[in-house]
Amino acid sequence: MRNWLRLLLLLFVGTAVFAQEKAPLIKGKVKISIAEGTFDCDLTLSEFPPLKDYYIRLNSGMNILHFRSKKPNDFVLGFDKSTADSTSTGESIAYYFPDNSRKSKFLPEEIQLRYVGKFPVATDTIENYTREDWKGNIAFNGKSVRTDGFQTCWYPVLYDVAEDRLYSEVRYDIEIECADCQTLYINGNKPVKSQKTVFQSEVPREMTLFCGNFDFTNNNDTYILNPDLSEEQITEFCALTNSYKAFLSDRLRLPYNQPVTFVETTPTSKKNGWLFVSYPTIFSIGWGENGLQSLFNPKIQNWYRPFIAHELGHYYFGTYKVFNSELGDMMSEGFSEFLSLKVTQNLIGPDVYNKKLADKMESLKDFKPIPFSKVKSRSDYKDRELYVYYFAPLVFTAIELEIGHELMWKWLNQLLKAKTRFTDYDFLLETFKKTINNQKAFNALRDMYFDNDAALENALKRIGQR
Repeated sequence: MRNWLRLLLLLFVGTAVFAQEKAPLIKGKVKISIAEGTFDCDLTLSEFPPLKDYYIRLNSGMNILHFRSKKPNDFVLGFDKSTADSTSTGESIAYYFPDNSRKSKFLPEEIQLRYVGKFPVATDTIENYTREDWKGNIAFNGKSVRTDGFQTCWYPVLYDVAEDRLYSEVRYDIEIECADCQTLYINGNKPVKSQKTVFQSEVPREMTLFCGNFDFTNNNDTYILNPDLSEEQITEFCALTNSYKAFLSDRLRLPYNQPVTFVETTPTSKKNGWLFVSYPTIFSIGWGENGLQSLFNPKIQNWYRPFIAHELGHYYFGTYKVFNSELGDMMSEGFSEFLSLKVTQNLIGPDVYNKKLADKMESLKDFKPIPFSKVKSRSDYKDRELYVYYFAPLVFTAIELEIGHELMWKWLNQLLKAKTRFTDYDFLLETFKKTINNQKAFNALRDMYFDNDAALENALKRIGQR
């Protein structure tokens, strides 16, 4: 179980969305070949804030013809690469434009990028496959291409160093052409049966792509691309996910405003399987039992359905509110996993819920996490999977037992609606204090679960007293 979950790395990096500020705009043309594993891109990045300290991330497999300033003046830009972009996931290279002194950075108002990339095409699981597949892979499997936006950076992604803000969600107006595809899809649009089409969105989205030779279905405004399900299973699946969404929106008192598109596809490797989300798209990647069919297999559905709930929880923790700073990853993943636990407890079944808690406790028996207050960087998690998926949701479960369901949901609402530049420890604590509205109780809970080196032991003891 833990090895499977290790692949579920959803690294949401950024800061709270500023409603008054437009997201960057990307315009241009993209040509793809799923047979050759190629990208040929001519894109223009514009309407972004003037930044003094920044990087432009682009996938390391992309070969640049040029960066070109289009405004305020038209000229080809010289560029440098940086190894100091410590939050980069490794798949991308961080570029910047030095000014004439070469001591500071220069950022034009509008930048054109022309580049090409060629990537391996894994067409079978006997000889032509990769050792592993992962979210940040630009994955060609011979029948389709799959790429997210945030981690692969197949398009230019602007990063504001000072604000720890990643502009992976963009407005776009791009033409996608794929001569050997039947269906084209980009996150935030409906799939199109075509080899060439223009996709547009004024709502900022990650430009996650799925293009290739596949069919799709639409059930009550929920699209499933490349479904390996019967019509009866599709109807049941959509009813199931809609019940999860209704539960979360009711408890959080925030509407689930987006229809969801599910994509089912295979990895480029023999054994990997996982889920990831780029709202409003949720990808299910795996062979056979690791696909959406798992939802209907009595032997494994009780651990697969909570994964779907976790991804749906990311609409709130990761999309509605984007988290940054040293605890941002923990909040995005930990609270999404807590929401998954609540869906499991209330909709899937108490036996499944109790087993999930027991499994998490067992996985943490040799782990010594530091409390939230002592985390100064993401490296302090030590084991990220154990910290954000196991330790954090167990602490939240114990806190809920202390304060009750009503106050817990109120705190989650506060976390999502409170305006802040940085979702750091102070933000976590202040929202909790405002929710509790009792200084004595707040001090006691802070000392037990937020500041205490024995926070895990305290949480396990409280859960055991249920």
